[in-house]
Amino acid sequence: MNLKLKRPIIFFDLETTGVDTAKDRIVEISMVKILVDGTKQVKTRRINPEMPIPAEATAVHGITDEDVKDEPTFKQIAKSLAQFIEGCDFGGFNSNRFDLPMLVEEFMRVGVDVDFKRRKYIDVQNIFHKKEQRTLVAAYKFYCDKDLENAHSAEADTMATYEVLEAQIERYGDIGTTVEELEAFSKHNDVVDFAGRIALNDKGEEIFTFGKYKGRSVAEIFAVEPSYYNWLMNGDFPQYTKKIFTEIRLRQTQK
Repeated sequence: MNLKLKRPIIFFDLETTGVDTAKDRIVEISMVKILVDGTKQVKTRRINPEMPIPAEATAVHGITDEDVKDEPTFKQIAKSLAQFIEGCDFGGFNSNRFDLPMLVEEFMRVGVDVDFKRRKYIDVQNIFHKKEQRTLVAAYKFYCDKDLENAHSAEADTMATYEVLEAQIERYGDIGTTVEELEAFSKHNDVVDFAGRIALNDKGEEIFTFGKYKGRSVAEIFAVEPSYYNWLMNGDFPQYTKKIFTEIRLRQTQK
């Protein structure tokens, strides 16, 4: 195994009702846990999203309302899932921008507290884009010389992602082999809230990455325009993003 591990890492992929982390839900989740000795544990589960699956989403992953009507809800599996990922780092394909924020939101909606702050996150797509600029299907063919069958099946995509990372480590001597090195290489920037609405500037201050205050200090804006915090709390933002905004606001009031 090319990947050097200090603790288990979970490669995961989600199929969902859509791409809005604040509104959409998971319909299938697949996780491959790679233990320090290289052995694998695979868990794949369809989930009742408690909302209709749009036709355009079904066209991508092939999962219908009928397929999930008798499956458990995320709330029903959340605690066992939290136990499975306890103490693990994470890897995925476009996971930092989509799968991870979606997973965090689902846990927060059902009130299951999972500490994601002390984990490391490797986004294999970012490594691929920095090196080759292609899709997962092309990446799998390029690195592994295999055709990806059942693309957009969560388990097939998850296994392919892990294999691609193994091949990337072998091919590129400058990306590292440890989770810490790979996380650093696969990062786009220092985002704070998974969804990328808050980032750190070169001074280590939280800044907005969107809207009229893009690039401005969050704490500074909250100090001069407290109503903006209230607008954010009432806005259509992911719950985890709101949690970070609240932590920054509380930090101000406690000074």
